[in-house]
Amino acid sequence: MERFFGGNPALVLARLAILSLIVGVVLAALGFSPYDILQNLRDLAARIYDMGFAAIEKGFRYFLLGAVIVFPVWLVMRAFKIFGRETGAEMAETGPPKREA
Repeated sequence: MERFFGGNPALVLARLAILSLIVGVVLAALGFSPYDILQNLRDLAARIYDMGFAAIEKGFRYFLLGAVIVFPVWLVMRAFKIFGRETGAEMAETGPPKREA
């Protein structure tokens, strides 16, 4: 249980309660209410839904644009890493090249 909470669960919950109280006071001083925040989240979800598949299409285009660069660079780096290991293994077997004086 401590691994999940990141420490003693009772202490973590106490810290979260105190932090929630402080944030609540600050938000109340700024004029926010929990109902306003929930309503804004609902409006945001509705706007995203209303945008429909145009947002998904735009996101997919950005993905493809980045993938044109990222995947080839990744592939080249992997190739260099694989070839680099082979030459490193050969050096371990034969030792470093010796220079003649």
